[in-house]
Amino acid sequence: MLDYESLKIIWWLLVGVLLLGFAIMDGHDMGVGTLLPFVGKTDLERRVVINTVGPHWDGNQVWFITGGGAIFAAWPLVYATAFSGFYWAMLAVLWALFFRPVGFDYRSKIENTTWRTTWDWGLFVGGFVPPVIFGVAFGNLLQGVPFHFDDNLVSYYTGTFWELLNPFALLAGVVSSAMITFQGANYLMHRTEGAIFERTRIWAMLSGLVMIATFILAGFFVAGLPGFVITSSVDPGALPNPMDKSVVIQVGAWLDNFNAQPLLWALPALGVLGGLAGVVLAYLRKPLTAFVASSLAMAGIIGTAGVAMFPFVMPSSSDPRSSLTVWDAVSSHLTLGLMFWATVIFMPLIIFYTSWAYKVMAGKITTDFIKAHDKAAY
Repeated sequence: MLDYESLKIIWWLLVGVLLLGFAIMDGHDMGVGTLLPFVGKTDLERRVVINTVGPHWDGNQVWFITGGGAIFAAWPLVYATAFSGFYWAMLAVLWALFFRPVGFDYRSKIENTTWRTTWDWGLFVGGFVPPVIFGVAFGNLLQGVPFHFDDNLVSYYTGTFWELLNPFALLAGVVSSAMITFQGANYLMHRTEGAIFERTRIWAMLSGLVMIATFILAGFFVAGLPGFVITSSVDPGALPNPMDKSVVIQVGAWLDNFNAQPLLWALPALGVLGGLAGVVLAYLRKPLTAFVASSLAMAGIIGTAGVAMFPFVMPSSSDPRSSLTVWDAVSSHLTLGLMFWATVIFMPLIIFYTSWAYKVMAGKITTDFIKAHDKAAY
């Protein structure tokens, strides 16, 4: 079995991969839902938009569920602390997601304008709200979350829901929303044609530019934010104890990893250059390569946040010593090892099955297709 220190690093990387997989796969159908009321002007056009993701949106939820399950099993203290501290925010995500299964399955069952329009906006909420809240959560992580542990390692959250909605966190929410919308627009262009394609192309370029601009602006914010630094010695292979360390807060500390390893600046560069490439490719009407470019931009943006915070996973603003890190928020050596080998076996199967499903469902969705399959299509 791999040593404990290596498994801690591997699971930090794997959680990042799962978050990226969720952003790319579940993100593009959320992006399509966000665009639904704006790129489809008639009921027929909106059914075209819905049917580009209708057959596989629920399969993409595997990434969401797996990501949450991985955090629960690999980082139980992070899971418990985050889900209690961000309780109302997480409930808002779940409430928004409720609109998706019902909207996809029942929206076109009744030929009534009010009914269908209501569910169109419900699908918009289900696609727009979760990415914004996830972005706001990441923005608060970079600023530190007001929680602390007592002597029995019981966590206490001392903040409020409204404190989460601070300027930097809202900026991070805009970055996240624009990123997901950009991804969805590129996918939607790949699956449509005609008027829907042209409207989506405009949204792709607009959301891509917003993503780039707000990501760069957020970078300048982070450079001036108080970051967290471990000042005591840490044994990466030791049993986890989040209180067995000393932490100080220093302005600009979130850039320390990049300054120590200049090659890591390739990640924010990838976020910007991937976004620019995606915008240019959308302008040139090359949606598939634009989708690849926006996926790379996502990898750069998510990777930038992860590397900036490393080894911190959930820093505490009210008691820095309680901050949770890669070294002290993890499960046991045995648990991480078993999960690792399960991932080695099942992750390729998920990727293979997903690739096969997308290959089977490839092709353009047109209004003629909807007319020909009026009773079967979404």
